[in-house]
Amino acid sequence: MKRVIAGLVLGAGLLLGATVAATPVAHAAGVFTLTSSAVKDDGILPQKFVGARALAEQQHEPPFIVASCVGQNISPPLAWHNPPPGTTSYALLMHDPEGRAPAGVEHMVIYGIPVSVTHFAEGALSKPSPEFVGGKDTMGVGIYFGPCTPPGTDWHHYTLTIVATDLDPKALPPGLTRAELTKALQGHVKGSAGLIVRWRHPR
Repeated sequence: MKRVIAGLVLGAGLLLGATVAATPVAHAAGVFTLTSSAVKDDGILPQKFVGARALAEQQHEPPFIVASCVGQNISPPLAWHNPPPGTTSYALLMHDPEGRAPAGVEHMVIYGIPVSVTHFAEGALSKPSPEFVGGKDTMGVGIYFGPCTPPGTDWHHYTLTIVATDLDPKALPPGLTRAELTKALQGHVKGSAGLIVRWRHPR
């Protein structure tokens, strides 16, 4: 099922969160979109993209979280197309609304992506890079941290959002949380696009 991301409404623009069910349709020419060659919208995330036990241990996550990390923490390939006019940099977020309710879990907070960058290859977001500034996700890292959904739970829905901004790629300092980034982007968002993927523990 195709979902249309309501996006980040920041200031007079967009706040990330809501999704609306919609009939699958082809993207219109020129529409800002986020896609992955590894998983379709509302598709199941392959297990290699799930969080890795070693990274969870490194971040001193609780034992039940460590045991739930059954992947390799390889970030999925992502690409975006047709940025809005005036875009000079991007932010890229990944949020799980069902995790650690009611706040949810931030699995990725990165920004300062130059407008010249139009994609990240598989695994590129799993390590620091000069092509983005690392923020701070729920696990305290500035790179991709894949899902670690506990056994016995239903599907979690992970919203990946690309945010087009008019900020210089070096305008913001590293280490911002999602809330701090939201505040910093007020009045600077040109548009956003999203992709939802699903994962649940295999047992």
